[in-house]
Amino acid sequence: MAKARFVGTPLRLRVGDGVYLQARMEPQAECMLVLIGATPEGKKELIGFRTGMRESAQSWKELLVDLKARGLSIAPEVAVGDGALGFWKALDETFPSTRHQRCWLHKR
Repeated sequence: MAKARFVGTPLRLRVGDGVYLQARMEPQAECMLVLIGATPEGKKELIGFRTGMRESAQSWKELLVDLKARGLSIAPEVAVGDGALGFWKALDETFPSTRHQRCWLHKR
């Protein structure tokens, strides 16, 4: 993936989720952490992804810090997640002003 820069790009919403992949014969599935953002105009953009150790706070924080290093200095207004505590902890440490919203699909 190209390392996109985010200088001055405001994001109103960010959705984070971990997708578990077991493509090989390894005993443990690998977790792909995915972040999708939405611009004020409603355009969705893949803003980051990386493999992680489960959905741990450390793995999420590494992804969020990478986004900041690429210029995402304006904190998103809202982040949507499935309730995995690592995502919320990393978000609070990296973008403390971003509000949390639990994903309705995962909430059932």
